[in-house]
Amino acid sequence: HNPHNATNEHAMRDFEIHVPWLGSLEHGNSGFRFARIDLLDQDVDYLLRNVQAISVMIDDPEIGSFSCSDERLNKIWETGAYTVKLNMQDYLWDGIKRDRLVWLGDLHPEVMTVNNVWGKHDVVRRTLDFAKADTPLPGWMNGFSSYSMWWLLIHRDYYLHHGDLDYLKENRDYILGLVRQLDECVDANGEEKMTGVRFLDWPTSEKPDVIHDGLQSLTYMTMKAARQIAGWLGDKEMSAVADKSLARMDKFEISRTDASQAVSLSLLAGMSKNPDADCRKLIENGIDSFSPFYGYYAVEALAENGYTEKAMEMISDYWGAMIDLGGTTFWEDLNYPDTKNAARIDEIVPPGKYDIHSEGGAYCYVGLRLSLCHGWGAGPTPWLQRYVLGVKPLEPGCRTIEVKPNLGSLSYAKGTVPTPYGPVSVEAHKDPSGKTVVDVKAPKGVKVAR
Repeated sequence: HNPHNATNEHAMRDFEIHVPWLGSLEHGNSGFRFARIDLLDQDVDYLLRNVQAISVMIDDPEIGSFSCSDERLNKIWETGAYTVKLNMQDYLWDGIKRDRLVWLGDLHPEVMTVNNVWGKHDVVRRTLDFAKADTPLPGWMNGFSSYSMWWLLIHRDYYLHHGDLDYLKENRDYILGLVRQLDECVDANGEEKMTGVRFLDWPTSEKPDVIHDGLQSLTYMTMKAARQIAGWLGDKEMSAVADKSLARMDKFEISRTDASQAVSLSLLAGMSKNPDADCRKLIENGIDSFSPFYGYYAVEALAENGYTEKAMEMISDYWGAMIDLGGTTFWEDLNYPDTKNAARIDEIVPPGKYDIHSEGGAYCYVGLRLSLCHGWGAGPTPWLQRYVLGVKPLEPGCRTIEVKPNLGSLSYAKGTVPTPYGPVSVEAHKDPSGKTVVDVKAPKGVKVAR
């Protein structure tokens, strides 16, 4: 057995089977990009006629779309959508090869992709409901306090996109209980004291100061989302808990580590005292500090603060590197400096080249255990529709949307974004003077704010 092998955790990948003579056999419920078959019997000739692999995936039409004058960004959009599509199974899985599980933090970039490509889809509701049923309070989803927060943030974003008030009401009691539980983990000085596993992403998992700053901002973001949800539900009880928690947290000064994950969340939470300086810090840290998961929030934070073009460059460099190395889906992990001497993953590694697939990885993704199709890496797909096409829901169910394309150095961008009333179509191009000309077609029932 290869010492770098992927192991059989979560799904069977390395196994032995008995095969018939003059017969056929169906075996294995797994996922793979590459497969190796060894004949283990000694001094035996086995006539193997063929091996067939069956691909199981949804056939729902893609309602959302994106294309622009940069083919690399187009390929990145398509790759992110395809990554999530493969994971849309009985639940919205984390990965096809290994993590055929529901991980709630990882779920947020996936749900944002589903919202922007397929619109309202049953797999999202099934997955959110499974997580709730599997985690009676006072438990934390997947054991992580941060992942329970991502569950609540997903509900906020799901409602903004789809406007399903009955579903929001169905989850009200659990959301209120979770908000109270989070509030109990914010002390009198407004400092988070989250229990359970304290986690943002794997690259920061051994940095308690970064985790603390990140959880402080993530808790603040979640309480702001709870206040929004309370307003939509007319729930004074939930609103009061969120307001008191936010008031305490407003008084607490976070320690301000320079790690991109913590800085990104601070910007998105609205807690940054100097957003421009923090954006410059993200740019200075660069993509060497990224993970496919939290890289999404770094480029989102940059775009929210006027650095859309720089974020596009980072997306092109970081996520594009996976495609350059032979990726057809986005990976669980990419340590960008490793790409400098890396061989493509779809070729035999030449002498002197780094085998990034077999020799790379850390933490839960050492060597071939690294997932090459991981939904948490799909963030650029919804990002391109939100910040380049500029489509953002302002009212629940997309009753009012903002359309403010930002082309940067692109000459044009066009695409569609699903709404409950039908897709919104946006085309933007630069005229000879360099001015951006925008054409928006919105279905009846959708008001467009420009």
